[in-house]
Amino acid sequence: MSLSPPRPSLPSLNALRAFEAAARHEGFVGAADELCVTAAAIAQQVRALEDWVGKPLFHRKARGLQLTSEARAMLPRLVAAFDALAGAAHGLRRHADRQEVQIAALPCVAQLWLSPRLGAMRKAFPNLAFSVVALENPPDFARDPFDFGLFFADADVPHCSTQTLVEDELFPVCAPQLLADREGSLDLAGLADMTLLHDARWRNDWARWLRHAGDRQVDARRGSTFSLYSMAVEAAIEEAGILIGHSSLLQAPLGDGRLLAPIDGAALRGPPLSLILPEGGRRDAGTEAVVAWLRETAPAPAGR
Repeated sequence: MSLSPPRPSLPSLNALRAFEAAARHEGFVGAADELCVTAAAIAQQVRALEDWVGKPLFHRKARGLQLTSEARAMLPRLVAAFDALAGAAHGLRRHADRQEVQIAALPCVAQLWLSPRLGAMRKAFPNLAFSVVALENPPDFARDPFDFGLFFADADVPHCSTQTLVEDELFPVCAPQLLADREGSLDLAGLADMTLLHDARWRNDWARWLRHAGDRQVDARRGSTFSLYSMAVEAAIEEAGILIGHSSLLQAPLGDGRLLAPIDGAALRGPPLSLILPEGGRRDAGTEAVVAWLRETAPAPAGR
């Protein structure tokens, strides 16, 4: 007869992870986005955990979820446990002979800034593979297996260091052909009869720039909106209208003349394009070399 009693049964790790994410986000949708599953899958896992616990962990309300007092008391220990688990996993990767660098980037940065540089990066580091994931917001570097991120940031990211790669300026841009009858220039009054192009994420760019330029007449809400900034840039190149350009992303089309900045002066400084680096000594030699290469090769914003 064994003298060692069996370990007590535990709920599944997926159920615990789903609950922990839902508790932090105070909802299933945010947890689903974080874990790349559906909200229904999160709800199913949480229900399974509630069945194991024997009581509800959330109060289901019309405006979202509210933790029960018992669940709220348990949450900090779960958060700490998953952080410790992620730290151990990162440690395994750090000590392995790894040949991959994983990068998180804002979609427009991945498409317009990073993608044109990947060829040169591969040539500079032929023994490394590069994986790029486009995210709307910086990931949780304490848990997600990214080596660094590329985002517009003017504030600190928790548990990370932030280093400016390229300063960013905002100003209107359009195709030269759109101004064929205006001698290549435009004043604020001329915006009144032009189509304004918008990026959905940066929907307030026009309003911010017009306030900065001192205009109170142009309706910043009108025009066409695109879900991706790269689509808005392509529309501007194809003469569909005028867009608020981000200088750090438009070095190529401004440099080769596909786009121009028709209104002199009044550039608005925005958050810089930044390297976001996890703290805690997680970077291996390959990642350190790539980060140094990016710092050295990142050019200044395209001139106006």
